[in-house]
Parts: sequence; C-alpha cells; structure tokens
Amino acid sequence: MHTINTKNLVISQEEKRGSATFQVFCFTNKIRRLSTHLELHKKDYSSQRGLRKILGKRQRLLAYFSKKNIVRYKELISELNIREIKNR
Repeated sequence: MHTINTKNLVISQEEKRGSATFQVFCFTNKIRRLSTHLELHKKDYSSQRGLRKILGKRQRLLAYFSKKNIVRYKELISELNIREIKNR
C-alpha cells in the first residue's frame, strides 16, 4: 500500500487548512487508516459507519472541486492515487 505523509506536503503547498484540497488530503489519510484498521477488525461496525461518512464527505468535496477547478482536481486525484468520482 502506498502511503504518503501528505500533511507536511499540503501545509507547505497550501496556507489555508480549510481549503478543499487540504480537506481532501486529510480525508484520504483517514480513509487509508480506517481501511487498514478494518482489515484487522472486520466486525467493527462503528468504524465502518465512520468510514462511510468520511467517504461521502470526500465525494461531495471532490464533486464541488471538479466543478470549480477541473485542472487542480485532476492533479489532486493523480497525487493521491484515487479514482475519479462517478458522474450521475
């Protein structure tokens, strides 16, 4: 699994911690940590619920970001090594 210490990377790139890119980075880190936790603890339903909530938040942020700045959205997805959102 490819993990990156992205907090230091993002803080140096982005000054604003409330920006959409920083939030996507943080959510991605949380998702990766919860995924590895759930591989060991398959019946931890509270963590499964938390993971689903964070995935939804990240999905909504990425949808917003793809409408606002498509070039930066593509860069962000390639940096984080995540899939694009599905268009409905």
